[in-house]
Amino acid sequence: MLDANMKTQLKAYLEKVSRPFELVASLDDGAKSQELRSLLQDIAALSDKITVREDGQDDRRPSFELVRPDAEMHLRFAGIPMGHEFTSLILALLQTGGHPPKLSEETIAQIKAIEGEFHFETYFSLSCQNCPDVVQALNVMAVLNPNIRHVAIDGALFQNEVETRQIMSVPSVYLNGEPFAQGRMSVDEILAKIDTGAEEREAARLNDKEAFDVLMIGGGPAGAAAAIYAARKGIRTGVAAERFGGQVLDTMAIENFISVKETEGPQLARQLEEHVRQYDVDIMNMQRASALIPAVEPGGLHEVQFASGASLKARTVIISTGARWRELNVPGENTYRNKGVAYCPHCDGPLFKGKRVAVVGGGNSGVEAAIDLAGLVAHVTVLEFADTLKADEVLQRKLRSLPNVDVICSAQTTEVLGDGQKVNGLQYKDRRTDEMHTVELEGVFVQIGLLPNSEWVKGTVKTTQFGEIEIDNKGQTNIPGVFAAGDVTNIPYKQIVIAMGEGSRSALSAFDYLIRQ
Repeated sequence: MLDANMKTQLKAYLEKVSRPFELVASLDDGAKSQELRSLLQDIAALSDKITVREDGQDDRRPSFELVRPDAEMHLRFAGIPMGHEFTSLILALLQTGGHPPKLSEETIAQIKAIEGEFHFETYFSLSCQNCPDVVQALNVMAVLNPNIRHVAIDGALFQNEVETRQIMSVPSVYLNGEPFAQGRMSVDEILAKIDTGAEEREAARLNDKEAFDVLMIGGGPAGAAAAIYAARKGIRTGVAAERFGGQVLDTMAIENFISVKETEGPQLARQLEEHVRQYDVDIMNMQRASALIPAVEPGGLHEVQFASGASLKARTVIISTGARWRELNVPGENTYRNKGVAYCPHCDGPLFKGKRVAVVGGGNSGVEAAIDLAGLVAHVTVLEFADTLKADEVLQRKLRSLPNVDVICSAQTTEVLGDGQKVNGLQYKDRRTDEMHTVELEGVFVQIGLLPNSEWVKGTVKTTQFGEIEIDNKGQTNIPGVFAAGDVTNIPYKQIVIAMGEGSRSALSAFDYLIRQ
């Protein structure tokens, strides 16, 4: 199952295992069970502390449970955790084998203290870059607390469950048999939902913090770069982010980040956070900014308020809250979100295997999505509002070569249709004739660009008609001591490398502002 190179790498990891444990498999006579048997045998052959049993009694087959004789824990994989989930498997092996997780002592203590019964089920796809974060978060919680059970389920392999539960977006998490969450989640986010009072405790902790010299609001590429440049100046630096990594976490292949031939968004986000943590930077995650109260006079303290009830003060503020996917804003979109309406073709594409889908948007992201989906689904319809596609010509040529793709230009999407449970069609208007048309399908992937996350400062900081924060050539906004950087600003070309440069510039400008006060 594993090639020689993967075995060599895995063997090196498994040397960190200090406690013996078993992999208890539930198998049948199918080909996938044979694949899982081979994988588990390969793993056991690489460590004298890991053994395999095949007497598991779980109804999901193939599946396997990680069992440690000296501790009660409930952790299972239903399916074969390869692809993006291979890292989840490695971490589960290490943590079950006694290797400490990369969590703060405070978070570990919080997990261990949770009381009650929590049976989590996570449906993932092997091509989903968002799924490992959720799987790994719940896995480590199951390792640390016997009250928490977790089963990670390959939705493509257990299609009957996906159909029964009408799961059309991954990751999808169930708690005690009921829907719990969809989309990427961290340990902190899960804890905030199940540990009552956690948000209030964190808000109180933040309220007690001293004022920062520079405070980044947003932890994407711009915020991370700004934090590093500020911290290297020796000034008190903080980053408050709704989720560190920002939109990069939702990006799949990155092939234009200079000096790195190819990487993926979640990997880059982890590297950004690791780099920032090398410096004396106070990272405050899961904090969504709600208001900015500027200093009364230049050189005074600005205040940033958060939805959690927390409040932070700083001599300078750098707004780097990025952007989010633009929505269609048509009837049916919100009704059928995650029930056929999706925004990540890499994550949710496998759930639509053999079905008909539409991609709304003819730019690079839309055409790339259509090309990817064409290899999975029965048929793709690309709908573009303009008279022609806007994607690069090389992508358009590839798109035209695919036999199961139709392209409709001058198409204004007017409604997402459904049967009350899931999507079954899409309605659009031909902008040239005003005729209405309906396309029968099972999925709609929205790829129509970005919206800046600037609502919380509108009316305080000057923005363009598109909601982008206006900045000068130093990253300064119209408010002295308040800077902005990255996709939330009116700088053209929303690219990772540009956001990093803008973040660095804003930090240098903030430092220059401070020393002149």
